[in-house]
Amino acid sequence: MKNKMLHLLSLAGGLSMMNTVSAAEQPNIIIVFIDDFGYGDLGCYGNTVHRTPHLDRMAKEGILLSNFYVASSVSTPSRAALLTGSYPRRISMHVNADPTPLHSTGRQVLFPVSHKGLNPSEITIAELLKEKGYATACIGKWHLGDQLAFLPTRQGFDYYFGIPYSNDMDREYCPLPLMEQEEVIEAPVNQDSLTLRYTAKTIEFIKSHKERPFFIYLPHNMTHDPLAASPAFKGKSQNGLYGDATEELDWSMGEIFTVLKEEGLDENTLVIFTSDNGAQEVFGGSNYPLRGEKGTTYEGGFRVPCLMRWPGTIPAGQTSDALITTMDFLPTIAYYCGLKVPDDRIIDGHNVNRILEGETGSSPTEIFYYYQKQQLQAVRWGKWKYHLPLEQRIKGPHFPDTERYPAELYDLDLDISESKNVIDQHPEIVSHMHRLIEQVREDMGDWGYEGKNQRPAGIIDEPFPRLPK
Repeated sequence: MKNKMLHLLSLAGGLSMMNTVSAAEQPNIIIVFIDDFGYGDLGCYGNTVHRTPHLDRMAKEGILLSNFYVASSVSTPSRAALLTGSYPRRISMHVNADPTPLHSTGRQVLFPVSHKGLNPSEITIAELLKEKGYATACIGKWHLGDQLAFLPTRQGFDYYFGIPYSNDMDREYCPLPLMEQEEVIEAPVNQDSLTLRYTAKTIEFIKSHKERPFFIYLPHNMTHDPLAASPAFKGKSQNGLYGDATEELDWSMGEIFTVLKEEGLDENTLVIFTSDNGAQEVFGGSNYPLRGEKGTTYEGGFRVPCLMRWPGTIPAGQTSDALITTMDFLPTIAYYCGLKVPDDRIIDGHNVNRILEGETGSSPTEIFYYYQKQQLQAVRWGKWKYHLPLEQRIKGPHFPDTERYPAELYDLDLDISESKNVIDQHPEIVSHMHRLIEQVREDMGDWGYEGKNQRPAGIIDEPFPRLPK
């Protein structure tokens, strides 16, 4: 079936390269992206229920980031930001309603058989690294469009194995598919084995591409509901299926570190572990000591655990409270791989290599914007976080207080839990926040109007289900 592409940007000017890193020095990159995993779910972040020895050791051997953010507290926009280095609102992946009878309006994430996806003209981390000869793989949950033009294989990845959207999206018109490359190989997929299979495919890719630099993006389906675990882990934790899934993910990390050492790749591989947004605590996750959870603009929705390990480059045993985001991955990886960040578009992330290497504690990100659904709903400036008043943001089911939404101001250095509203004590801070809000509304837009520096998403006019052949 012919799919007509609308609103697709052309690549202007290409990428200019920096020749500061030789082929022999190019690091391997592995980004592990957990689904709906909370700030307080790892032992190294204070959890006393889950057994996470491999990740706790990763923290000791690298850097633990205590002030790390994703760009959205739900899946699709968060993933778009990681891969492009840009706010979801900037690339029009912030709200993902479809003009079809299958979908309601106002949804923030993509559903099966959607018209929409990440614009193929966006430059992903994978596409950037292919300019340097990297082998690239996406193994796991994609959730940036299930139509052919939007699949990982069309967004810079040589290899894809996984589910094209969330694991709760099993539909009669499209049974939950497991894909390899661009074909459905199983539907509905057996979810109990997913973490095992993703781990095996990751190890296989490492071994078969060890002679050249590689990039693996490993977005696990766990710990998204419905929770699942293989027989070796099911019923073994102290926290039900959520704990079982968490401990299997920790095992998976141990397997990856083992193969890196066995293949002599350990000291030339940057490994990043983080989550796409905060946990839903009803399923067993913990965002402690943060307020809020997935889907909210409180810290529990946006601030997540993040560990980075690269022996010999990232000093061991570090903890940093510098503000870092997933949007910083693209510029930082570009720096380490001798590439220039694309200059034909706005990239919101920053290179943070000096923080990772322990040279500075200062973040290049002074302002962070919390977009949720179609709206800007909160702003962080330094240590201050301002939640807009009710009339300027959507009242939705994810907010914990359904009766009143006053404007709120928190000093996050003193009040990480957002428990003491100090807005009446700092009118000058609020005034400054409003100036920042007006600037970003002009730049990226807000409810009811577009920003002057927004880029379009990809749209096709004839989506079709992905079914096994």
